[in-house]
Amino acid sequence: MLGALLATLGPISMSIYTPAMPELVGAFNTTDSAIKLTLSLYFAGFSIAQLLAGPLSDAFGRRAATLIFVGIYMVGSLLSAFAPGIEWLLAGRLIQGIGASVGITVARAIVRDQFTGVDASRIMNLIGIMIAIGPAIAPTVGGLALAAFGWQSVFFLLIGFGLLICLSVLVFMRETSTPDRRRALPGPLLSAYAELAREPRFISASLVLGGSIGALYAQATMLPFILIKVVGLSPTSFGLGMLMQSGSYFLGSVVLRMTSARLGGDGSVRAGLGLLGLSGIMIALSVALVTPNYLSIMGPVAFLAFGLAFLTPHMTTSGLYPFPHIAGSASAMMGFIQMGGGFTGGLIASLIGAPLMAFGTIIPMMALIAIASYLWFLHASRRAARVSHSSLGE
Repeated sequence: MLGALLATLGPISMSIYTPAMPELVGAFNTTDSAIKLTLSLYFAGFSIAQLLAGPLSDAFGRRAATLIFVGIYMVGSLLSAFAPGIEWLLAGRLIQGIGASVGITVARAIVRDQFTGVDASRIMNLIGIMIAIGPAIAPTVGGLALAAFGWQSVFFLLIGFGLLICLSVLVFMRETSTPDRRRALPGPLLSAYAELAREPRFISASLVLGGSIGALYAQATMLPFILIKVVGLSPTSFGLGMLMQSGSYFLGSVVLRMTSARLGGDGSVRAGLGLLGLSGIMIALSVALVTPNYLSIMGPVAFLAFGLAFLTPHMTTSGLYPFPHIAGSASAMMGFIQMGGGFTGGLIASLIGAPLMAFGTIIPMMALIAIASYLWFLHASRRAARVSHSSLGE
């Protein structure tokens, strides 16, 4: 439960904010691209800071690192709430992303500290079910708060969420690792990342997540402008409409829980990637051939979210499995690659400018990257198995 609460920090901070994005264009007298950049900078802070949050949790403990970074997160939320201009909002979102980076990093690490194999996948699936609830409700809550109290209220809600996490960590969280302060020194830190970078199974598994979950984050920079400005939904309707995405992820997690024993880890990933590929094709065709409407946009997104629920648990545990001694660093680098995918996709979308065209191009390409990376993962796994068998034979 605590791992799920931590893991939702990043997605909720992103999704609760999206209904306000079109209104912020007028509030700050700026452009669509500048407001999209607030989300891209959040991704940048989130992804890069994980490279520090993970080693710090190895060095000083999961508990201490969580409290420090959530404190940074609340500073960013305050700065965003009282931003006098777009530059301050951009800075606040960057700082918010830096602080939020600890959530998924520590959540994955505490699972790896205590579980491996099937048990780890089962726990990650359970966390996935819980994660789906927060982001499912968040856009609706954000849209209602926006309509009732204005855009600043969204950031006040996030400050309250940060306080809830701090209180939960102080009361309920026990230390699951053995802190080693040497892990924070530049030498061991760089050595840990070099060890991860040399392992093809880890890099390929991370790229599968970077292409798939990254696509979910990247499209968050486009969907508010497509559904509100092109399709014509109100911010509140947009928040309610995003339930199709989160509901599909929740449903996929529940179905996976019922079928995982029969499908197995590899079977679950293949089913998920099949749905991901199908969603990419549907998105490209719907943008090219259909006049945009709610179902033409969100129908393919629902397939993508359902497929993500199938592939995420096993790919995560497979990537982290070889690194119990540096679980925090491994979780951090995996998250960096994953969020880096979302940041890159969102940045390219800002450069393209037209959100519908960006959506129909970038999301299918990211799905293709995820599928190609899984083929690399299979090749690397077979090669590692041959090396292991040869070593045992000798």
